[in-house]
Amino acid sequence: MRILGIAGSLRRGSHNRRLLRAAGAQLPSGVDLVEWDALAAIPAFNEDEELDPPEVVSDFLAEIESADALLIATPEYNASLPGALKNALDWASRPFPENVLRHKPCAVIGASTGLFGAVWAQAEVRKALKASGAHVLESELPVGLADAAFTEDGALVDPELTARLRDVVGDLVREVGAPVEG
Repeated sequence: MRILGIAGSLRRGSHNRRLLRAAGAQLPSGVDLVEWDALAAIPAFNEDEELDPPEVVSDFLAEIESADALLIATPEYNASLPGALKNALDWASRPFPENVLRHKPCAVIGASTGLFGAVWAQAEVRKALKASGAHVLESELPVGLADAAFTEDGALVDPELTARLRDVVGDLVREVGAPVEG
């Protein structure tokens, strides 16, 4: 099974990229998390190009199509999701209703340096995915105070957050239909 991981942050030291990697470490054997890292290269959505998108967009859509599920880790910018992530989701939502997100199992998690762990951004990402026809899990994982939330090797410091992360990825794997250990 192949889960496509998308970090909504473009920053090199992104807490959300670390959160994706921590999620990958919680996956059962036989399930791979593949990080997609070309978010910055996606041009602004242009409906005139919807049926013949630029190559980088076609590559992105093919990655989603070939994945069994999506795991999106988003920061929160101005009480919402980052523009680059929203833009990529706009491309993936087209043409509607038959797009690469339709019926795709998706989970959304998030980390932020504030107390609330990007809960509003996670809700906005889930809303955009649902509007696109994706099968979105309702569970969320807010990781607040992200500057201190990870160990040197990238694991979550808090064992309760680690258990909740394991539950989210386990739920996603179950949605695809693979057995989950433990």
